[in-house]
Amino acid sequence: MTARSLTKTVSIDRPVEEVFAFLADPANWSKWAVVNIKSIEPTEDPDWWAMTTPMGPARLRLRADAEHGVLDHDYLDDTASWRVPARVVPNGDGAEFMITFHQPPTFSDQFFDDQIALVDTELSTLKSILEARP
Repeated sequence: MTARSLTKTVSIDRPVEEVFAFLADPANWSKWAVVNIKSIEPTEDPDWWAMTTPMGPARLRLRADAEHGVLDHDYLDDTASWRVPARVVPNGDGAEFMITFHQPPTFSDQFFDDQIALVDTELSTLKSILEARP
C-alpha cells in the first residue's frame, strides 16, 4: 500500500553548490525550518541531531550526497518516524530544492494537510535567507 504524499519545491537564485552546502549542515535547519524546529544540536552519535520541535523532542539524521544532490533525512519522535526524500538540483545559475512528504499512518488527513501547509513558510524563509547572501 502506498502512502499519500506531496512534493514541495522552491526555486532559489543561488548556485546549487551553495544551496546544497547550507542545507547539508543540520546546524542551519533551525534558521529556515522555523515552524518545525525550535532548536537543533549535535548528539554524541555523529549521525543524529537532537531537535526541539513544537511537538516536543525529536531526532534528525541527514543522509547527504553532494554528487547527486541528495538530502534525504530521517525524522524520529515519540509518535512517529519517517524518511523524507529531498533533492537540490541545478536550475540555470540557481537551484531547485524539492522535498517530498509521505503521510505517516498516525497522522489524520487534516493534520497532514495542516503540517504540509506550514512548509510553505519554511521554504519561503529558506529562499529569503539564501538569496540575501552577498
